[in-house]
Amino acid sequence: MPVLAAAGPADGGSGVALGGGAELGFAEACWRALVLGVVQGFTEFLPISSTAHVQVVPMLLGWGDPGVSAIAVIQLGSIAAILAYFWHDLGQVLRGVSRALREGRWGSTDARMGIAIAVGTIPIVLAGMAIKLWVPDYDNSPLRSLPAVAIVSIVMALLLGLAELVGSRRRHLDDVQTRDGWIVGLAQALAVIPGVSRAGSTLTASLFDGWERTAAARFSFLMGIPAITLAGVVELRDAFSTPASPDGATTMAAIGPMPMLLGIVVSALVSWLSIAWLLRFLQHHSTWVFVIYRLVFGIAILLWLRATVGG
Repeated sequence: MPVLAAAGPADGGSGVALGGGAELGFAEACWRALVLGVVQGFTEFLPISSTAHVQVVPMLLGWGDPGVSAIAVIQLGSIAAILAYFWHDLGQVLRGVSRALREGRWGSTDARMGIAIAVGTIPIVLAGMAIKLWVPDYDNSPLRSLPAVAIVSIVMALLLGLAELVGSRRRHLDDVQTRDGWIVGLAQALAVIPGVSRAGSTLTASLFDGWERTAAARFSFLMGIPAITLAGVVELRDAFSTPASPDGATTMAAIGPMPMLLGIVVSALVSWLSIAWLLRFLQHHSTWVFVIYRLVFGIAILLWLRATVGG
């Protein structure tokens, strides 16, 4: 997922670039937005890092790195999908917190879940603010380089595999406590690093913390709602407020709203399907398929880079 309030392109702006420095025609802009929407929607809620894939796929297609802001804007579709999918759960949590505020009793599962989500959002907000203050040119940071993404993917795969091996998988959502919010929230803050995967880091932390797989996934989804919503809103504001960069990068103003809207809608539809599929999958399967995929993904990038440099 994108960094909260991270800076944009190297020229100091944060316009939305769909890759490449040349102006795009309408059809080409729509095609690129559609591809980004599919990749974003498919990977956002799987423990494989949407940011890494939305960065790597366009680069493999010769489009260049779309940048933090482009990823954040396309991610608005994922935000809409998760809000719609968990609307009932969110309503229960909000009612539980409201009741607890009135009555002073915080023992219900919904109230405890609300506290956990609130405290779990603090670390990633602070991490995003730190990135904005201390890494102003985050789009061109070494952390966003392909070697870094590959190595991080491999490391996170190994951690998820270890969590599968040592986690007790005995805890359920009604066991949630404030400490769970801090534990999973600190793991979520690592998602400011491309390749970590917000879904992957929170799912891994939850498994280490003894959660059952499906409960861990639902907690990960609920925990991520404030974080990805804040990230998307902040980046969307920056994208609309910044004019086209002097190097010709295709910003929001240059692309026009329709291609980006297409990407957002596609991202929403694919995200919904991805959430539903993962929850069903984890009812009967482990996360080893994601461990293997992330290992292959990271190793493949390193081999490709070696072959490219060697050539």
